[in-house]
Amino acid sequence: MRKLKLQVQMTVDGFISGQNGEMDWMFFPWTDDIISYVREITEPVDTIILGRKLAEGFIPHWENVVKNPNDTEFEGGIKYTTTPKIVFTKTIEKSIWNNTEVENGELVEEITKLKNQNGKDIIVYGGGTFVTSLIKARLIDEFHLFINPAAIGNGMTIFNGLDNNLNLKLKFAKQFDCGITLTCYELAK
Repeated sequence: MRKLKLQVQMTVDGFISGQNGEMDWMFFPWTDDIISYVREITEPVDTIILGRKLAEGFIPHWENVVKNPNDTEFEGGIKYTTTPKIVFTKTIEKSIWNNTEVENGELVEEITKLKNQNGKDIIVYGGGTFVTSLIKARLIDEFHLFINPAAIGNGMTIFNGLDNNLNLKLKFAKQFDCGITLTCYELAK
């Protein structure tokens, strides 16, 4: 079975954005060690899944990055534009983006089918409502939580409204030179 990995930036108080989607708390620039780690976890990925709201910013951003080979994010842009993407949405029926399919089916059923197909890992990058739905359905196998050294007091969390406790097992933690700390969890059995 393919593994579904979550990679998400968050604050020390557990928010992925401010109340109005603000992300000005993110800690940049990234150092070589964090860039290397992201490269390591995305290398075995052959499918990216996104919710519609995140896709509307994510896909055009990376398409613009690859237009400039001198961009510091160019390598990531190549990976994110060439990897097939699936956008889960109920509001769009046909993809408006290159290398991207739209999926309107039932989330648990479609993700389960995807995980049972032959292939490499699948990664999801965020989108609060979408990721929360994946977490509630216990579909995420690994949680790569990039904890930024900032607290914002309130905002959007991916753990909002869980129906039951989510018990996780720490695989490892890692501190990066830029000040971000990674905690990698898997679902506890």
